[in-house]
Amino acid sequence: MPIIKNIVILTGAGVSAESGIDTFRSAGGLWEQHRVEDVATPEGFARDPELVLRFYDMRRAAIQTKAPNAAHHALARLDAVWPGELLIVTQNVDDLHERAGAQRVLHMHGEHLKAWCTACDARSPWTAPLIDRPPCPACGTSALRPDVVWFGEMPYRMDEIYAALREADLFVSIGTSGAVYPAAGFVRGARDLGIPTLELNLERSQGSAWFDQTRLGPATELVPAWVDEVLGDS
Repeated sequence: MPIIKNIVILTGAGVSAESGIDTFRSAGGLWEQHRVEDVATPEGFARDPELVLRFYDMRRAAIQTKAPNAAHHALARLDAVWPGELLIVTQNVDDLHERAGAQRVLHMHGEHLKAWCTACDARSPWTAPLIDRPPCPACGTSALRPDVVWFGEMPYRMDEIYAALREADLFVSIGTSGAVYPAAGFVRGARDLGIPTLELNLERSQGSAWFDQTRLGPATELVPAWVDEVLGDS
């Protein structure tokens, strides 16, 4: 078995679902009450900013009531002791990885607990509502929006992600649907580079056929078991 020094981990909604955070596909969840086009696109924000801000204010408030689960804690444990390079690339916009203690985290789709000023481009920590159009802490203008990547916008720090993938000895995807690009294409890029790939998911994803190995089950069971396995072999 090849020696593993550098690991890239992609996490999706399935990691936080067991903490009670709605996914796009949650039956009866917050997302089901709104069309994605209305609340998660630049066009929707331009058309009805009040609706979008209220929607994200609810999401921001809800996230602050949730707690990291066993999957978050297991990845934080791996992050704390892994001697090689490790990058947790998350599609999630919650802060549960960080609250569990992980530090090597990259939020490619932004963060609910930050606000982005479209006037001065500053990004500020943010836990309060945005509906009342509070001033930007950096420039004082009322041009804040959620610091979340909407459909049609470019995910953050893609150069860093691809650079990490090129140096990786293992690519692991956890709790992702395999439907949202560019993240869904990471496994193909890893395979093209000859990097071993592993999927941990509740059910087979749209990209399962591209992985060398797929393990099915709840993230709170699969991830701690995998971390124990990796650390036992390190």
